[in-house]
Order: sequence, then structure tokens, then C-alpha cells
Amino acid sequence: MQLTINHRTHYLYTDIVNYTIQKLRLTPQDGFGQRVKRWEIRVNGHLQRHDDAYGNAAHLLVLDTPHEEINILATGEVETGLDTPPAHDILPREIYLRATPLTDTDVALRQFAVQFKDKVLDEKVLEEMMHAIVDQVPYERGMTNVDTTAAEAFRSGRGVCQDHAHIFIACCRYLGIPARYVSGYLFNDDGSLLESHAWADAWLPNGWASYDVSNRRRANGVHVRLATGLDYRDACPVSGMRVGGGLETMSVGVQVDQAQQ
Repeated sequence: MQLTINHRTHYLYTDIVNYTIQKLRLTPQDGFGQRVKRWEIRVNGHLQRHDDAYGNAAHLLVLDTPHEEINILATGEVETGLDTPPAHDILPREIYLRATPLTDTDVALRQFAVQFKDKVLDEKVLEEMMHAIVDQVPYERGMTNVDTTAAEAFRSGRGVCQDHAHIFIACCRYLGIPARYVSGYLFNDDGSLLESHAWADAWLPNGWASYDVSNRRRANGVHVRLATGLDYRDACPVSGMRVGGGLETMSVGVQVDQAQQ
């Protein structure tokens, strides 16, 4: 499948910002079933490319002159559904057993995960766990935020793709399965998803397997991977800090379309 992507992020401030530095994880890479045909990032600032600790293609955005807004546009075309293997792991897989504040378990999460502990932990069992998570925590916007932990989302009984990925990852790690957070894009025929998406990878004997928990399915040719990490904070598309600016308003728009052959 040929997918064209336009991802626009706009920051507007009530006062002058003297300095901004942001980390952008907005560049997909070849591998894991996808090939990048073209890609560019346009910003009103200076970009410096580097690979982060997880092997993500990242950029540092620096604005060192007074500004009242920031515009970031990532756009390009990615071919998906290919037989291309994952890139070589930079970090030992044991790193992905490490709990973080966003993916730590509490008693309730451990009691939920333990029902899968005595089974042969294969792809089918993880699919079963994926469905059980969404049954327990149906998708609902506005109940959580980017700082909500897996345990908090599980207790609340409502969440979004970020929460589902964190809960799945937390359970996998409790069961001794390395797991990581994935940020990226999802193509919907009706164009209803106008924001970035999140899912999870789990390491099984035959390699990494990807689970789009919110949509109750394995990640496939409608997904485009951007970045991975231990949790949202490692893989989110944009993060950073600023000096000045007063109040901030951020708007994000994502459009994923199927390119004409």
C-alpha cells in the first residue's frame, strides 16, 4: 500500500518565546514491512539530525530568536505491507523488560496479567490479552492524558491508544516478555483518525510482533512506524522545553491517504 502522510503541528503563545528546543521523532525508517519513498520536515527553525538511543531517526529543533509560534510539517510517502525485516536492535532486548513510571504495574494490573501466566506465551495468547485489555478498558477520549500511567488507566476503565499500549506493555513485562511502545500513523478508509497513533511490540521466539491494542488487531500494512521506546515519553513525535511564551496552544493535524497508483 502506498500511503501519503501530512502531519502538521502548530504552537501558538500568548507572549514572546525567547528560546525553544524540541526533539522531533517524525521520521519513519525502512524496515518492519515499510519503505520510505520520500520524506521531509519543514520548520521555522534549525534542525539537526541524529539517531537516538533506541535507533529512532530524530531531529533537534532549535529556535534561538524571539518567536510567538512554531510550525512543524512532516510530509512524505511510505510503502507498506512489504516483506522487509525489522532493523537490527541497538539495545539488548532485556532493556525492554524495564518498568517505567508510565508502565509500572500495581496489584490490579498484576492480577489481570496473571491469568495469562501459566499459558504458553505465544502470539495467540497475546492476542487474547489484547482483546481482554480493551474489554476491561474501552476506548474513550478525554478520560486520560499523556501523564496517565498504565495502572491509572486500568483503574479508570477508560483510555485511548496510548493507554492501551502502556497497559499491554506493562502486562508483557510482568510476564517476562520484552515489550516496547510504538508511535506512528494509521490509515483509515474514512480518514477519521486525524492524529498520530500508538501500538506495542512484544518479543516472542520468532521475533518482534506488533499489536494495535485499541483496534484489536495485529499491526499490518495500514500502519506506518515512526519511533519506539520504553514508553510514550521515549517515542512521542514532539517533546521539548521553552523559555518564556506565557500560555501555549497546540494544534495537531494528521492526514493519511492512499496514494494513487
